[in-house]
Order: sequence, then C-alpha cells, then structure tokens
Amino acid sequence: MITVHHLNNSRSQRILWLLEELGLPYEVVRYERDPATMRAPDALRKIHPLGKSPVITDNGQHVAESGAIIEYLLETHGQGRLIPPAGTPDRQRYRYWLHYAEGSAMPLLLLKLVFMRMAEGPMPFFAKPIARAISKKGQDMLVDPQLKTHMEYWEAELGHAEWFAGPEMSGADIQMSFPLEAATARAGAAHYPRIKAFLDRIHARPAYQRALKAGGPYELLK
Repeated sequence: MITVHHLNNSRSQRILWLLEELGLPYEVVRYERDPATMRAPDALRKIHPLGKSPVITDNGQHVAESGAIIEYLLETHGQGRLIPPAGTPDRQRYRYWLHYAEGSAMPLLLLKLVFMRMAEGPMPFFAKPIARAISKKGQDMLVDPQLKTHMEYWEAELGHAEWFAGPEMSGADIQMSFPLEAATARAGAAHYPRIKAFLDRIHARPAYQRALKAGGPYELLK
C-alpha cells in the first residue's frame, strides 16, 4: 500500500490526483499547517529530514519531491500510462515541463506570495506603510513582469495542444497543475483563456474530484 504524507493546501494534492488517475490503492496520513506560520508540523521531519510535503512511502522506502514522485509512480506502477512514448518529441516536452514547474515557475510564485504577505502581515502601525511600499515595488518591478512573461508562455504553449506534452494528458500536466492554480489565485492567470480552459478540464476530471475528497480542503481553488 502506498502512503501519501499529505500536507493541507500543498503540492501533495497533485500526488493524490495522480494516484487516482492510475487507480492505485493508497492511504493518506494528514498533516496540518501551523495557522500562524503556515509551516508544516515537525512531525513531517520524522518522515523526511526537510519536513516537507509531498512524501510517499512505498515498499518501505520514502520518495520526496513532486517531480521525483511522479516519475517514480509512473515508472513503477504506471504501466505506460500518462507518459509519452520514449524517443518522441512529446516525451522531451514531458520531461521539460516536469522539471520546469518547480525549477522556473514556482520560485516566482513563492516570491509573489512572500511579497503579498509582507504587505498584509501583522506589524507595528508605523511600519505598515514601509512594508507595503516595499511589497508593491517588489511586485511591480521584479515579480509581476516575470510572471506575466511566464503566463503568456503557458498560454502560447497550450495553443499547440490541449496538454503540455502533446495531445494526451500526462504526468507533466499533473505537475504543472499546481503552478497554474497558484498563478490563478495570486497573479490573474484566469484571464488567459487557454490557461482557464486547461484548469477547467482538469478540475472536471473524476480522478481530480476524488483526490479533493481524499485530501480535504484545498484553498488554492477558492
């Protein structure tokens, strides 16, 4: 039995989705963020030294990092599903998007979140104007222009096919779901029609809906 160490409102939601798409049996061990810091609880460090989610346990071994987990599950249990054939252009696109999601997209979205919380977080009243000014300048000059470039890139790529790695859905789309959902929540990605259509497609999938029930409340969708 595969165990998913699942942190609420985190990247581990897409691992639940992948497992549902593959029809694999699994169990969920839930961890809740600290409501004040939004950090994962120390209990996750007992599973992996970094105390991050997602982590899965399968056949006595722990596998961490979303991309590595997706690759492991597809190679070990996928039976050729959700991955383009080897040696094809679509396979190369699959590999690219699988790594791009966390290597290029998510660092910008994390910066966006940091600057947003800088402006909204508790602080002495006299410091609020300074924090808000820094937050606005950081977003206007650093983060938002880059995010716009990336969102335009996604929109253009989704013009070639409905899915990131070609005409069929793959693990790359599962990996890319989190950046697109985060960008919709934080950066206005829903204004791009192809991005919105992509999210509408994945949210309508029965496996995605089952994963939401298994994982519990998922704030990025609000």
